[in-house]
Amino acid sequence: MATFLYRLGRGAFRRRRFVALVWVALLFAAGFGAATASAPTSGSFSIPGTEAQKAFDLLDQKFPGMAADGATARIVIKAPAGAKVTDPSVKAEVEKVISGLRSGPGAAEVATVDDPYKTQAVSQDGSTTYVSVKYKVSGMELKDATRDALKESGKDAQAQGLGVEIGGDALMVAPETGSGEIIGILVAAIVLVITFGSLIAAGLPLLTALIGVGIGVSSITALANVLDLGSTTSTLAMMIGLAVGIDYALFIVSRYRAELAEGRERDEAAGRAAGTAGSAVVFAGLTVVIALVGLAVVNIPMLTKMGVAAAGTVVIAVLVALTLVPAILGFAGKKVLPAGEKSKLFGKGKAKSSGADLKAKPNGGTRWARFVLRRPVMVLLAGVIGLGVIAIPASKLEMGLPDDGAQPVSTTQRKAYDLMSEGFGPGFNGPLMVVVDGDKALADSTAERIKGLPGVAAVAPPMQNEAKDAAIVSVIPKDRPSSHATEELVRTIRDGSGDDVLVSGQTAMNIDFSQKMNDALLPYLALVVGLAFLLLMLVFRSILVPLKAALGFLLSVVAALGAVVAVFQWGWLGSVFGVEQTGPIMSMMPIFMVGVVFGLAMDYEVFLVTRMREAYVHGERPGQAVVTGFQYSARVVVAAAVIMIAVFAGFLGASDQMVKMIGFGLAIAVLFDAFVVRMAIVPAVLALLGHKAWWLPKWLDRILPNVDVEGESLRKHLGEDSGPAEGPGKDRELVNA
Repeated sequence: MATFLYRLGRGAFRRRRFVALVWVALLFAAGFGAATASAPTSGSFSIPGTEAQKAFDLLDQKFPGMAADGATARIVIKAPAGAKVTDPSVKAEVEKVISGLRSGPGAAEVATVDDPYKTQAVSQDGSTTYVSVKYKVSGMELKDATRDALKESGKDAQAQGLGVEIGGDALMVAPETGSGEIIGILVAAIVLVITFGSLIAAGLPLLTALIGVGIGVSSITALANVLDLGSTTSTLAMMIGLAVGIDYALFIVSRYRAELAEGRERDEAAGRAAGTAGSAVVFAGLTVVIALVGLAVVNIPMLTKMGVAAAGTVVIAVLVALTLVPAILGFAGKKVLPAGEKSKLFGKGKAKSSGADLKAKPNGGTRWARFVLRRPVMVLLAGVIGLGVIAIPASKLEMGLPDDGAQPVSTTQRKAYDLMSEGFGPGFNGPLMVVVDGDKALADSTAERIKGLPGVAAVAPPMQNEAKDAAIVSVIPKDRPSSHATEELVRTIRDGSGDDVLVSGQTAMNIDFSQKMNDALLPYLALVVGLAFLLLMLVFRSILVPLKAALGFLLSVVAALGAVVAVFQWGWLGSVFGVEQTGPIMSMMPIFMVGVVFGLAMDYEVFLVTRMREAYVHGERPGQAVVTGFQYSARVVVAAAVIMIAVFAGFLGASDQMVKMIGFGLAIAVLFDAFVVRMAIVPAVLALLGHKAWWLPKWLDRILPNVDVEGESLRKHLGEDSGPAEGPGKDRELVNA
């Protein structure tokens, strides 16, 4: 592989105009496709195999046209002080709201609008009422114009002094993440300038990453309606694509500069950078692709499509790093180096330096590696015990989906939620829909049985379909939708019912979704870590190095989950991170964190350890190989990690609690993995293992294909000595025996 990538990188450098033209053409083609495609919806949502989904499917058969899984909204109206919602003047304003929803903008997507005076949706004290709205499509598929009409529906009533707030999943929109990306790019630019000491070298990874992300996101937008991709798909693809795009280009450029410092010609340096660092990029990219495509294990179509689309963007980032980056290095010339190095390598009137005086000098990475090698046990224990303590709260992890009660107190959804709780009881914010597949007698007996259950506030009379062979029983819990009590009530109803009684509704759907995510976590971990272990075994020709990489990742991600639980579930330091309401951790969080952080963690592992293995294979002893790996790669890994932490931490400024949680979780996970696991635990373990770290049974060594990430075959191809006949190479043969 190294030889092939060497030729590819060198060819791209020499034919840089053609390569750049191809990528620019792809960018314009993808952009044109995105511009001419119809505006994407938020995509359909289903959870195959769950009881809530079976109930929705049954409702589609028994109640055609009902749009059982359609979005819902509650317009909560509170009368002015001293008045009641039954007063004629207040009633007139409520009727205007109803009329506007039924016939105004967005009415085409409205299925039903209930008159609260006919459904008796008036609080006992007469101060509060609510208008229930049902839409024909889900909240994720609702058009922006319809959502805007809902937001404007109560403006006239507010002008007359009434309190009007709106809740429900109809207001659900994809979280805004633009500020986080902007902050991340600005921090990335600063970090890259500090790392490279050259504006051109710093701008190159940003430019190529943006081109790759532009092609990937534009392609997703162009195909969104054809493939039913949600609007959140492009958000995930943009975040991941930007992260790995900068990382991969950063690594190629860093290796190119190191090859120049060795005295190579520029095209030769580009080829060698692609052949060595490019091999690491390929396998790092494969680990990210495995993690993203592995989301298919969850068996939720929306998540599968998101993972595959984001994986496509990662593939583009790898191809950009292997071809476009060498091409742009050709255009950059000597400007890719700091001024001091340019004068040494390309100074006027001087014979060109052989590069011997420009070889990497001892730096912070070198000093840190030597410190760890002197005290490996102390560093290892400090890292493991420290992360272990932080991970303790993860044992109390409670998962669920946040409802409107978790919204900031300033939002209309939260105000509507609180008004409903005060006027009617917290359970009215999340009624359960019990679907009975049977006649009236079965529906009546089911309703009577549910009335006697603890935790039930009210049960509405069964509503039958036209064929009289199915019915809907609406159940109001006593507690709020996201509470343990409501979850237990759903389980109790299900346990006491047969296959012809199904519990659904948004609350039940959230419970089923959380359970499905929880059930999929271990299989997903096993698949992703198992495949990545095999991949890393190919890369490093070792059993212990991939095992250490996987165990280190698990330690960092569990520690990150512990920090998330402490802040968002327990409220520790909540005010610092803007947490206004504690509650269960979003059920997608663990799997999402595993997928994203695993990909980035393996990036850092591959970048750091491949340089160590390269040094070891070419003759250095194990301890010196660790120092060499840190000397050349530690600065790059630190820069990449700081950039990623800044990108994710930028989401902490969002008003949405879910976005805050994702931003905090990913930022803290990268912090733990990059700076504790990869920069401390990894060298400590390698120092303790010595030659055994690179042990591989001879029979397995013969079976596994040699992918040659360290470039040994490339050196032979170029007529260079690949290492001494004795010393570490010989020791390695004895270890593998």
